[in-house]
Amino acid sequence: MHPLFMIIGFVLISGQGKKLTLSWQATRKTQKFVHMTLNFIALLAGVVGLYAVFQFHHDIGIPDMYSLHSWLGITTVGLFAVQWLFAFLTFWYPAGSITTRANFAPWHVLLGMVIFSMAILSAVTGLVEKFIFTGLKREQEALIVNFTGLLIFLFGVSVGFSVLLPRSYN
Repeated sequence: MHPLFMIIGFVLISGQGKKLTLSWQATRKTQKFVHMTLNFIALLAGVVGLYAVFQFHHDIGIPDMYSLHSWLGITTVGLFAVQWLFAFLTFWYPAGSITTRANFAPWHVLLGMVIFSMAILSAVTGLVEKFIFTGLKREQEALIVNFTGLLIFLFGVSVGFSVLLPRSYN
């Protein structure tokens, strides 16, 4: 359940939250609400994914937090939660002044993309870790793992382009 919740939550749902906010024709308040809601759903999926992996490790008696993947993953979830909370307080409720929001917005975008990049990196290192530690040796399994990692990376690139490239407001 861990890979499912983490990839669907932190990669797909949070990525769509970023892309949809920038491409969807709606009022600014609606865009912000959808962005905040999708990111909250992603955070909930991440928490469930963390619970699943810690429970799995406990059940089969293996240690936690022993790999680069686990370090990146737990850091990503923590930063994601802090980013969401600060953004909620700054942009939504009780909402900072216009100056505060304007000063925080570029940092919010930058840190959001850094955290999203960490989620992509965590997902790909998790795939590699699972492939190595489970002893998958068949060529078909390697192709599935490699193509899944490649698709996750390409989705991350598409989100990055949609967030960082200038937009036309025609």
